[in-house]
Amino acid sequence: MKKLYSLRGLFILILLSMPFSGQAQESLSYQTPPKEITDLVNASPTPLVSFSRSGDFMLVLERAGNPSIEELAQPELRIGGIRINPATNGPSRSSSFQNVVLKNTRGGLEQQIKGLPSNPRLGNFSLSRDEKYVALTNTSNTGISLWVVDLSTMVAKKLTDEIVNAVYGTGITWTPDNQILFTAINPKRGDMPKAPQAPNGPTVQETSGNAAPSRTYQDLLTNPYDEALLEYFMDSQVMLVSLDGNQKAIGKSGMIKSIDLSPNGQFITVELVQKPFSYLVPASRFPYDVEIWDINGNHVKTLARIPLDEVRPTGFDATVTGPRSINWRADKPATLYWVEAQDGGDPKVQMEEREIIYSLEAPFLDEPTKLAGIGYRFRGIYWSDDNFALLNEGWFASRQQRVSKINPSKPGEKGELIIERSSDDIYNDPGNPVFTTNTLGRSVLLRKGDEVFMTSEGGSPEGSMPYLSAFNTKTKTEKILWRSQAPYYERVVKVLDANATEFVTLKESTDIQPNYWLVNTRKRIAPIQVTQFVHPYESIKGINKQLVKYKRKDGLDLSAVVYTPEGYDPAKDGRLPVLMWAYPREYKSAAVAAQVRGSKYQFTRLSWGSPIYWVTQGYAIMDQTEMPIVGEGDEEPNDFFVEQLVANAEAAIDYIVEAGIGDRNRVAVGGHSYGAFMTANLLSYSDLFAAGIARSGAYNRTLTPFGFQYEQRTYWEAPDVYNTMSPFMNANKVKTPILLIHGEADNNSGTFPIQSERYYNALKGHGATTRLVFLPHESHGYSAKESILHTLWEQNEWLEKYVKNRQ
Repeated sequence: MKKLYSLRGLFILILLSMPFSGQAQESLSYQTPPKEITDLVNASPTPLVSFSRSGDFMLVLERAGNPSIEELAQPELRIGGIRINPATNGPSRSSSFQNVVLKNTRGGLEQQIKGLPSNPRLGNFSLSRDEKYVALTNTSNTGISLWVVDLSTMVAKKLTDEIVNAVYGTGITWTPDNQILFTAINPKRGDMPKAPQAPNGPTVQETSGNAAPSRTYQDLLTNPYDEALLEYFMDSQVMLVSLDGNQKAIGKSGMIKSIDLSPNGQFITVELVQKPFSYLVPASRFPYDVEIWDINGNHVKTLARIPLDEVRPTGFDATVTGPRSINWRADKPATLYWVEAQDGGDPKVQMEEREIIYSLEAPFLDEPTKLAGIGYRFRGIYWSDDNFALLNEGWFASRQQRVSKINPSKPGEKGELIIERSSDDIYNDPGNPVFTTNTLGRSVLLRKGDEVFMTSEGGSPEGSMPYLSAFNTKTKTEKILWRSQAPYYERVVKVLDANATEFVTLKESTDIQPNYWLVNTRKRIAPIQVTQFVHPYESIKGINKQLVKYKRKDGLDLSAVVYTPEGYDPAKDGRLPVLMWAYPREYKSAAVAAQVRGSKYQFTRLSWGSPIYWVTQGYAIMDQTEMPIVGEGDEEPNDFFVEQLVANAEAAIDYIVEAGIGDRNRVAVGGHSYGAFMTANLLSYSDLFAAGIARSGAYNRTLTPFGFQYEQRTYWEAPDVYNTMSPFMNANKVKTPILLIHGEADNNSGTFPIQSERYYNALKGHGATTRLVFLPHESHGYSAKESILHTLWEQNEWLEKYVKNRQ
């Protein structure tokens, strides 16, 4: 008996040591994937570039690598939809830079900025109007300070102590006389509220019959102590600081949401959050007052009192009543404009003039002037001068976009429609306007008479070929001035002259690291390379990449980007295991859904969540695999979600198999967020795959009952759609191994960690093969190096066991 007991104990010990066993939980330290994958993760990140307004120089911002899990585990408050580091009075999670280099665009001269703080975590770069100074912030473990760089000496100096309040943005703005306006911590706010040892009473919410549909939000207020903390950390004082460090308090303190300086520097719009707070919506929808102050902080006018935005009609075209999108005109010294819905914010109300744009000029004593009326929802205005502006409007339900030319000097006059298109249609997208800087230091349209210069992605059946054009607003035609040429993917990022003949491009190819080039079409000289960023992934430089096209069984054209290992030959090397990665999208037109997106010439860049790592492990990768869901006319795309999703997957597998690359019995599918939702549905409704990987998804749509992704209907309006599309409701159908990964601190609307927890329990209860991995301190996107490497290890182990070595 003793011997039998020892053998049984040994057997149990072996089972416990096996990965992916059937045990309920597993204590596991952070693991690392194979060296080929780890080395790619540890590659130095490529710097980012920020151009001066003139384009004469650029700031080359050097980034640090991924933070450690210890950094991510610092104290964090999650209140009012905001994540706060209480030690710094700033965001708990934000990217930063560790060095700044100034580089001349035309000559290429590089200058290192001196005097930066030790162990810098730099951010919020802002260039003065005369381009002689750069303001920036530095975050330490105890707070955020304001710094300035003198570009004549290339020396940085500290302007303030750690008084910057960045809980709701820093609000750094240069005045015309080179002073800096910013939001500081209110010096009189006192000590942080202490948590009560016991609650004073229950937390109560009540409604009196008014419908208040609301999408699901994370990190909401839950009790009076949360309210006190939010009020404390948002308590701010507007400050004005000179280049010699002299500080002056401007106006009254309060829970400042934003500040915006008029182009002439004489007035400030200030948004001040008010009570009552809400436990249903984040702070962005709390009541707030919009006040106009003069530059000395004197109250000039209360422009609007915006109520609590808790009750709003359903649908993505729904909006609030009253003034919204309040901004300064870029072409005027001190003129405000805003929009107001005329339909009560309800898209179901039929109106010809659905929105009105108003304007009001300093000294703000007159009644607002009606600038224009539109039939869709307001999407913004591109200003030029008092005789020319472009007005944007759009309607989500039909995916329609309109652009009209208006004459601001003739308020109320109907604009001339110059562009009307589907916002999803990339083949017929003329692009976005190019901007220049006017005498007020603001960005306005770069144009010559009726022609507006534009940059477009240049979508085509062969993939994107970006271009620069002159769009004639009178004839509604475009003249191509420059276009990217194969085998490169190149796009204009900065135009340097008034005729758009000299500009900077970002040029790349499949295995050529993106770099900036100076192009001059007038002088007809060869382009000059401005930056020399090195290739970060030399080990995969020779992998094969191709943009492939194939058809769904109903004839819809689809595409994907296929990667195979370096030197791979299907005829000689045989079929490979396949990892298919995708993210579904809804369309209102089959023709638009069939358009090719992306470019086969784009650089193969790896992010933390990329599937491309597994090309180093002998897999074929189908990335950006198109998963369109189409509902034309009055039909809703999601009414056909399941059948179209499965048809998309079938077509992709048929292609990779018929191309001689993939093994039909060894195909895995994966995705993140809505891609995870897609993965779970594919495993519920098909047996096409050997395994699935679902990261940070939502699997029970009854937990997001007032809409999700692009679904506008509520659960009660379309219960069958919600139930059919919920993997949780169909967990009994899953027979394919599925790996679930989720950040414990997910902050994305709808993808609460409980979504993965409950889905795992449902799968387990029905005998599915599954594994649930929760990543401590991670949000919707994963940040810590340990988390990223462990995620890749989990995925690699799953793929090796259930796909590559499938029995």
